[in-house]
Amino acid sequence: MGQFIIDFSNWIWDTPMLVLLMGGGFILFAYSGFLPFRYFGHALKVVRGKYDDQNLPGQISSRQALSAAIAATVGLGNISGVAIAINMGGPGAIFWMWISAFVGMATKYFTCSLAIMYRGVDTAGVVQGGPMYVIEEGMGKKWKPLAVLFSVAGVLGLLAIFQANQLTAVFRSVMLQPYGLDHGENTKWVLGISMMIIVAIVILGGIKRIAAVASRLVPFMVLLYFGTVLIIMFQFYEKIPSMIWLILEDAFTGNAVMGGAVGAVMVIGARRAAFSNEAGIGTAPMVHGASKNNEPVREGLIAMLGPFIDTIVVCTLTALVILLTGVWESTENDGVRLTLSAFEMGLPGVGKYLLMMAVLVFALSTMFTYSYYGHKCFNYLFGAEKAKYYNYFYLVTIVAGAVVSLEVVVSFIDGMYAIMAIPTMISTIYLAPKVKAATKDYFQRVGNK
Repeated sequence: MGQFIIDFSNWIWDTPMLVLLMGGGFILFAYSGFLPFRYFGHALKVVRGKYDDQNLPGQISSRQALSAAIAATVGLGNISGVAIAINMGGPGAIFWMWISAFVGMATKYFTCSLAIMYRGVDTAGVVQGGPMYVIEEGMGKKWKPLAVLFSVAGVLGLLAIFQANQLTAVFRSVMLQPYGLDHGENTKWVLGISMMIIVAIVILGGIKRIAAVASRLVPFMVLLYFGTVLIIMFQFYEKIPSMIWLILEDAFTGNAVMGGAVGAVMVIGARRAAFSNEAGIGTAPMVHGASKNNEPVREGLIAMLGPFIDTIVVCTLTALVILLTGVWESTENDGVRLTLSAFEMGLPGVGKYLLMMAVLVFALSTMFTYSYYGHKCFNYLFGAEKAKYYNYFYLVTIVAGAVVSLEVVVSFIDGMYAIMAIPTMISTIYLAPKVKAATKDYFQRVGNK
């Protein structure tokens, strides 16, 4: 059974998901008239709060929604995922991550515009958003099985087991093992319970507390990571142009991997980008659907910035550190350990501790927001009065994630992500003309101010 889960995850995240997410995303990108390029400046004005109105329906501001969504997507995928991409696909994989991100911006624009356009009301009378409500309200009751499929996959797939496992591993290797303080299984239990308590304090306060904490953590997280990376890049600044050229050249030659297999480089880059920014999976529409905004297009423009920040900015910084320090050619490490090697080489003595702090904030912020996503799916399936029980289940799995070996469980979660993407992309493409009409109306009213 375990091998079947692993094989299913590897299969569905290869050609099927690339066709659905990349192919579907490119259709949306072209159908929008390349909107991410044309209205990027307007999106920045919107996210600065120029159009905020606290009296509108919803639970949080649009900026808080973006912070919460970025808190979920900017995480270990940006640290270990980029390292895996370079390890498996060479520097050229980063170029294909960029292409996937621009396509993903269009996908996020459509999915999050629809999340405002077709909001629903839960059994407690609270306005809610997300692909399950988009499907039911926008496509009709006959499509409800798709909404149920999304929600079931969300309840099972949006657990923080991977984050708990990776954070435990990194914390042990950086903070405990070098000093002889690691006591094996007992340490895992202590770290797991500690994480559970920290996450419980935040998530039991609901989306407003999650959004408030995320909107404070995300800027700190980004500044810390940016600062550390820029210091390392400054030391190797003369090599930056040659590294960017290496990324561009290798994207079309594949010389660094698999004997020039450009197709393999493309697949690896696109797959890592999908894991990194989650465009098309359907998670971000759930939090953007809770924002105080009655302009679907405005919310879509804000959400569109997510893949840009996540992949174009954060992933590129990680990639440059790994390439500039040369650790990708000279070490056997992969994943987060490869990034740790790069930070330690760039800033001997302190680099690994700064990265440890970033990993800590990345992982915890992801845990906070994932709980909200799973809670929403549970709410849709079983009603608001029973949704509180999901949080307790979620918290227990954090401890389990810290303690157990996770190859099969991670593959299971990845498979659930893929299943979530199917209803999300079907509903988005089906309802895309509604978003296009709303876009035309919006810019006729406000112009590109």
